Amino acid sequence: QRIFTPATPDVYPREIATSYTDGGQRERSSFDLVDKMEYLFVRVVKARCLGDPQPAAPFVKIEVSGRTARCGPARKMATCEWEETFAFGREIAASASTLEVSVWDSPESSNSEGSAPEVFLGGVCFDLLEIPTRVPPDSPLAPQWYRLEGGESPTGVSGDVMLAVWFGTQADESFPEAWYSDTAVGASCRSKVYISPKLWYLRTTVIEAQDLPHGTGICVRAQLGFQILKTRKSTTRNGSLSWNEDLVLVAAEPFEEQLALTVESFAGKDSSVLGQVLVPLTGIERRVDNRLVASRWLDVGESGQAGTYQGRLHVRLCFDGGYHVMDEWTHLSSDFRPTAKQLWRPAVGKLELGILGGRNLLPMKTKNGKGSTDAYCVAKYGEKWVRTRTMTDSLNPVWNEQYTWQVYDPCTTLTVSVFDNWQIYADVAEPEKRVKPECRIGKVRIRVSALESGKVYKNSYPLMLLLPPGLKRMGELDLAVRFSRISELEVLHAYVQPLLPPMHYTRPMGITQQEALRNVAARIVAQRLARAEPPLRREAVLYMLEADAHAWSIRRTRANWYRIVNVLSPAVDVLRWTDDVRRWRNPATSMLVHFLAVLLVCFPELIVPTLFCYVFFLGTWNYKYKPRSPPQIDAKLSLADVAEGDDLDEEFDPIPSVRPPEVVRARYDRLRLLAARVQTVLGDLAAQGERVQALVCWRDPRATGIFLGMCFLAAAVLYLVPLKVVAIAFVFYCLRHPMFRDPMPAPVLSFLRRLPSLSERVV
Repeated sequence: QRIFTPATPDVYPREIATSYTDGGQRERSSFDLVDKMEYLFVRVVKARCLGDPQPAAPFVKIEVSGRTARCGPARKMATCEWEETFAFGREIAASASTLEVSVWDSPESSNSEGSAPEVFLGGVCFDLLEIPTRVPPDSPLAPQWYRLEGGESPTGVSGDVMLAVWFGTQADESFPEAWYSDTAVGASCRSKVYISPKLWYLRTTVIEAQDLPHGTGICVRAQLGFQILKTRKSTTRNGSLSWNEDLVLVAAEPFEEQLALTVESFAGKDSSVLGQVLVPLTGIERRVDNRLVASRWLDVGESGQAGTYQGRLHVRLCFDGGYHVMDEWTHLSSDFRPTAKQLWRPAVGKLELGILGGRNLLPMKTKNGKGSTDAYCVAKYGEKWVRTRTMTDSLNPVWNEQYTWQVYDPCTTLTVSVFDNWQIYADVAEPEKRVKPECRIGKVRIRVSALESGKVYKNSYPLMLLLPPGLKRMGELDLAVRFSRISELEVLHAYVQPLLPPMHYTRPMGITQQEALRNVAARIVAQRLARAEPPLRREAVLYMLEADAHAWSIRRTRANWYRIVNVLSPAVDVLRWTDDVRRWRNPATSMLVHFLAVLLVCFPELIVPTLFCYVFFLGTWNYKYKPRSPPQIDAKLSLADVAEGDDLDEEFDPIPSVRPPEVVRARYDRLRLLAARVQTVLGDLAAQGERVQALVCWRDPRATGIFLGMCFLAAAVLYLVPLKVVAIAFVFYCLRHPMFRDPMPAPVLSFLRRLPSLSERVV
């Protein structure tokens, strides 16, 4: 068999060249965080002169080392254009010596018993030893025409095919669009980059209405897609109504829906539509500050009928570009930039992520009687989402893909999640293999501010998933991360800047309103990304955005309580140490504290410097405990490893509950017991504060008289006696030896405990 080799004007070296600067340090390449993976790329462009008559359905087969790939239907059947790229792993190409590319015809059969056999039109073979190696940033290899031989024509030559064949790595521009030999066929298995839609806050100020039919309880309903907001109810007076209310909705570019303003009248529980007006979003003014936008009158007509007049509505419409439309929690956000691009600050650095691979993943489905996982990764930072290719039937997938983001704020978080792909079974007839919701495998969060500039962090992160039965370890994810700053001064300057754009402070929104808008923004982003090709599944997007993190969880409540206890533990330790000093548990320490107290009282200007020096030395001492790698999700901190089954079942129970009534009743009773404890603590705190207020409120005349007399006596003593003497006497009195102490409570505490509170007035 004759072997045809392509013309190779320049044969590049197989290994990626490593260049060095004058200082001997290695220059960074575009894919230096991941291991280099070599592929054999075959780009099939088109074919010509395939015979007369023209083949009915020509296609191309590519075969190397027993692996076969096949082009889909031609994009342009008349000119036989495919424009597809295939990538075979180097380990596959190493076991073969030739690459075979052949063109076939699959004519439509008129026989009802079966299809017609495929017709071989010709082929071409390449010697793998003669195929060039391309190294980016070199220009793409130009495709060339190759003669097809071995066909069924009398001359043995049946046309030409345009191909480009080369060896490359995952840094090649054709890599994202290529079909891989280690993945399943289909667009849902390829690596892709997605961009979140540009979100705006649409502020609709409903001012007033005129000439509306008379009615009671009239309100205006604003609807944009699935979002519905209403003003308060008002009553017609002299033919006009007034509201002056702001309704804030979320809109995404490109604008597809229209804003529907509907006037409704309520009579009891019944409602009727008085009129409606549709406003195109493309004609609404945009602003980047708090300036006043001109209002306008809109004619209200009957719903669904044009040309009718039911009154007019006075509104003010504008897109607020000075806000950051949050689709993530603030403490987990990856971006704080406002919508308007002219308000963006320059980037402070670059974040590079290398997704190396997974290890020991648990099987998520069953194939041919054995466990299997078709894993892929999704990473999000800012408005950019990336998705790796799907590694089919592998519990130890290897991706080795690298991505880059611009960093505008160092106090942001990168999120990486692993999912099991079910979209590859979209066309399978078996019900158990049809498309199911994307199975979560785990999530990793990396805070950019925890990364040192220029340092590469290669770590293995545990993948943990909280399920109703309990915490499950799903495997590990190997990542390489590097943050490169542009200027250290710019990074330090970002720390003193406001976290959110100025509009969040000049015209703030309430917490409840922000949470509602965040949930709406997350749903809009999920809808838009699910319409991409290939789609990024809705459940995957919501899982990345933590859309369900606001649900009630007694586990998280306990975890937050222990976090508060951990924050306050240093203060508790200081109080315990002070009590030990007062009790002279260590006489040397007590004597040293006496000396320092006298020194600070005599030289009060040393108090503040001493405090700052203590904090400085404390931070310096803790430097040796600095984390050497980015922190991971802590199962112990979140109490996920000790959560009980009933607590997790309640956490995963949707709203409204789908559990039996007796289970819901038991949970409610348990919540009442917990709330009773909280109620008692709040009552005690209120009582202590009310006792302090009672000192000057004359609720107990004797106690107030005693307190005022002591205040007058203290004022006289402090006026006559130097303050330093009083301070030294107070310190020595508080730190006196236990042999001079009375075991009974101090008179001041006894006096405060006897003061009245308002607890006796509470029913």
